[in-house]
Amino acid sequence: MELKRSSGVLLHITSLPANEGIGTLGKPAFEFVNWLKAAGQKYWQVLPIHPTGYADSPYQSPSAFAGNPLLIDLWELVELGLLAPDDIKGREYGEDPSTVDYEKVIAQKKELLHKAFFSFKEDVSYLAFIQEQSWWLEDYALFMAIKQHNELRSWMTWDKELRFRKPEVLAAFKEEHIEDIKFHRFVQYMFFTQWNKLKAYANKNGISIIGDIPIYAAMDSADVWVNPKLFTIDISLRPTLVAGVPPDYFSPTGQLWGNPLYDWDAMERDGYNWWLSRIDHAMKLYDMVRIDHFRAFDTYYAIPADATTAEYGEWKKGPGMKLFDTVREKLGDVNIIAEDLGDIFDSVKKLLSDTGFPGMRVLQFGFNSEGKDSIHLCHNYVNNCVAYTGTHDNDTIMGWLKSADAKAAKMAKSYINANFLEHKNVSFIRSVYASPAALAIIPMQDILGIDSRGRMNVPSTVGGNWTWRMKKPANKKSARLMNKLTTAYLRKPSVTANAKDK
Repeated sequence: MELKRSSGVLLHITSLPANEGIGTLGKPAFEFVNWLKAAGQKYWQVLPIHPTGYADSPYQSPSAFAGNPLLIDLWELVELGLLAPDDIKGREYGEDPSTVDYEKVIAQKKELLHKAFFSFKEDVSYLAFIQEQSWWLEDYALFMAIKQHNELRSWMTWDKELRFRKPEVLAAFKEEHIEDIKFHRFVQYMFFTQWNKLKAYANKNGISIIGDIPIYAAMDSADVWVNPKLFTIDISLRPTLVAGVPPDYFSPTGQLWGNPLYDWDAMERDGYNWWLSRIDHAMKLYDMVRIDHFRAFDTYYAIPADATTAEYGEWKKGPGMKLFDTVREKLGDVNIIAEDLGDIFDSVKKLLSDTGFPGMRVLQFGFNSEGKDSIHLCHNYVNNCVAYTGTHDNDTIMGWLKSADAKAAKMAKSYINANFLEHKNVSFIRSVYASPAALAIIPMQDILGIDSRGRMNVPSTVGGNWTWRMKKPANKKSARLMNKLTTAYLRKPSVTANAKDK
């Protein structure tokens, strides 16, 4: 993949303004595409669009392939005659328009989606969808139906016959709960129908979508339930090793994520089919995809499953180029961004070089109290990288400036040449735009100059994350500013480039 000089915006769909308590794939999403075009942007980067799981995190999903039901636009269901306007209006989706109240949104959407399902009549398009996607959809729909029947408890607490997927027991469950299974098929059909419309509209307007693949599958997922032999799961279906990162300056006991690790030997014997399916599926959903925690393909941190912290894990060797040689052989060249942040071994750098994938640079990481040089400072960026002011795991620029060490903040202000003529968030954006990085991505919060109230996620914390929303649509003033910057720093997409990309 050869990146051309361009720019984009990071904004998850849940953060779009909408009247249903959460951003959706409806009108606000199409309006944001229009804003991106007016702002001279080429890319829209989103977080994982899969169903959210533990702590409402898009990185802890019950499926690596399904779409998030919360993102379905209810008003399109009205247009289809599946709901009435009064069904949607007057409901309590949450009191604060700047945050997502997941408990209320989930309760309301669940009820409304069920109501729409009861009005739905299967048609040719629907039947084609469930046939084309049956390779993951049937297992997912069954998994969610059983989970629903078990009050949403983890599959590891289900009856033994269901946990071990006894064929006769699964067949009996399907027969008895077929309507529940059909409901989850219907929801996925509606999600992907709306997603494909949005992506087609974005592409038609010269906007490419960057998606996100979490490196690990959640333990409580259809993926692990269906394929336990591909993970570090013992014969009793309990994890033996789990994922995380070791202790560092920011976390003295490390981060214990708890996801089961991949059994890379088993995956190699299987021809890496699960990963091939995952990447192929992502390439159909997006124009480009970021793989989170890319370093784990080279070396990954393995923690005993019974550990209470991440202090006692060990580094193990991942599949390396064997996986990506297989990907290239089976899928051809794929547009992947490698999240290579953190303490990176030389072997990880070599893997990144061998794949040719662009890595990431985050300007906020470049500033420190010692005034030391850093690969995250703009003058050190290589062409083949994607540069950010910050990511979804960072504080916003304006929030960071208020909370950062005084010397680090002073270094930052000096580096970006901050002055009273320009808002500091704009100076940060200008620095990233002026860098050699082929692609510059700016979080929407930094474009709007929002403080820490706009932060999306604080790593290693549970609760209060993934909730930030825009109160109103992005305006013409911010579009003019970004268009001016993309023009000044030669990042504006040309007509020729857009035509070729289509």
